[in-house]
Amino acid sequence: MKASHGKATSINLFSLKTIQMRTFHLSWFAFFLCFFGWFGIAPLMAIVRDELNLSKSEIGNIMIASVSITIMARLIIGWLCDKIGPRISYTIILILGALPVMFIGFSTDYESFLLFRLAIGVIGASFVITQYHTTAMFAPNVVGTANATTAGWGNLGGGITQMVMPLFFAGFVALGFVNAQAWRYAMVIPGVLMILCGIAYFFWTTDYPAGNKAELQKAAGDKKKTGVSFWKAIADYRVWALFVLYGACFGIELTINNIAAIYYHDNFALSLETAGMIAGLFGLMNIFARTLGGYFGDKAGIKWGLSGRVWFLGAVILVEGLALMVFAQMTVLSFSIISLVVFSLFVQMAEGATFSVVPFINKKAMGAVAGVVGAGGNAGAVAAGFLFKVESFSYPQALFIIGLVVAGSSVLALLVRFSKETETEARLELKQLLAEARGEHVPAMLYAQE
Repeated sequence: MKASHGKATSINLFSLKTIQMRTFHLSWFAFFLCFFGWFGIAPLMAIVRDELNLSKSEIGNIMIASVSITIMARLIIGWLCDKIGPRISYTIILILGALPVMFIGFSTDYESFLLFRLAIGVIGASFVITQYHTTAMFAPNVVGTANATTAGWGNLGGGITQMVMPLFFAGFVALGFVNAQAWRYAMVIPGVLMILCGIAYFFWTTDYPAGNKAELQKAAGDKKKTGVSFWKAIADYRVWALFVLYGACFGIELTINNIAAIYYHDNFALSLETAGMIAGLFGLMNIFARTLGGYFGDKAGIKWGLSGRVWFLGAVILVEGLALMVFAQMTVLSFSIISLVVFSLFVQMAEGATFSVVPFINKKAMGAVAGVVGAGGNAGAVAAGFLFKVESFSYPQALFIIGLVVAGSSVLALLVRFSKETETEARLELKQLLAEARGEHVPAMLYAQE
């Protein structure tokens, strides 16, 4: 038996021949569309605010609603992946999640808009499935890079939607629709795309390299419980340290996605389209920034073991917090844009670095751990969202406070430790995988511990 157990030991971006690479590309594209639907309304909030007469406090509540429900959804979807597999889980969330995305157009007041925004937040749980599925398909020597790339390219949807949704809106206005109709019709587009992707995901992926979960269990005649219970997995304090650390990076990305367009629209007196284009730069960094975090996390793991991955994570979180404080102080548009891009680089690298650590916490409860840590991202966004409700705090002041908290949270990386036995086992497995990736023969006796 190979050390990889059928998992891919390399990433061939331009191939769809293997189930691993088909899953890789479909998982990031599915997450991209979910992110597109999740934050599709964000760059149009200036229009919605004027139509529905929303106050700053109400906009703050809407921001919190969009990310708060995702906390529970991510916990549940992680458990669901362990139970029924990622393939069916993703199909369900794509198709059902498309409904509130399209139906938010029926909102006529603050209360109805808030409820639809809350329902849309459920699709944010798609991140957990993406991470679960790539972890199931890629071996430890590249799993950090695979996780970071699929999540990063998926998060790219948050940047693209800032740029594209105002154009969809403008397109409907050009066709003769008034503003109140145009933003509603624009939201139908991501919903339809999500449904189509859900159908493709069901037919073109499998749960694991060897096949689907139900089929594998039936073939093995295994009806018993395997793995570790959800409650035992979340009793690990390291999971909660990563919960907070992920809140300090992905939670802040969600916050910026929600406020960036309206921030530039109000603070620099820019048009909706221009503000959206600038805000989109933040998300566009996901093309490579999150991948860098996972890649360097993998490299740190190869050189210094599991503790190397953790030290790298702590360092990037610290720099992220400092970069956010700098961004919050910028009052000149050009400097603000430059600092936004630099901050974006580190926040997304921190996300990739986090999920280069997560697969090694508890391999028998992968979904539970990914779900809890993923929920931490939304918990961070909810906590940050309350600052933007406070009338006495300007947006720059709120962002500076958040930067201080992020930088301080980096010390929690010190809590994520691994036993000597786990470190030794990981080094042995990595040695086998690197040899396998090079096509070298590995003596069968080395697999005795498998």
